[in-house]
Amino acid sequence: MKRTFQLNGIQEVAKELLHKAPNKILCLYGDMGVGKTTLVKALVKELGAVDVANSPTFGLVNEYYDENDMPLAYHFDFYRLNDEMEALDMGFEDYLSSDAWLFIEWPDKISSLLPEDAVRVFLQFIEENTRSIELNVS
Repeated sequence: MKRTFQLNGIQEVAKELLHKAPNKILCLYGDMGVGKTTLVKALVKELGAVDVANSPTFGLVNEYYDENDMPLAYHFDFYRLNDEMEALDMGFEDYLSSDAWLFIEWPDKISSLLPEDAVRVFLQFIEENTRSIELNVS
């Protein structure tokens, strides 16, 4: 999957991404401000979570549930992580074994903890309201 899209069409991109991803671990790569969190908001909405997604920059992880209080997704933002031990201390390995979707911003901060089959999603800034997305599968 590789395409260019307008930000107002991000919900359709999220739907396509959820459909085409071969597993539920999505690693989001891209510069600051490219729209990683915006994409996660669209993904969480598409999954039908009862809460609206927002950035977990300070708490490292946000959890999203369905109407039956079952976990749908975990959104990680490792931008402020100093080392991989912090991710291990918060129980990151337990999240990997869950059946929920994992959306990981700044995955390069925990690269040795990621499974080989994690889906790499690259976002690039094209213009003010235009981005490109590329899905890479190992």
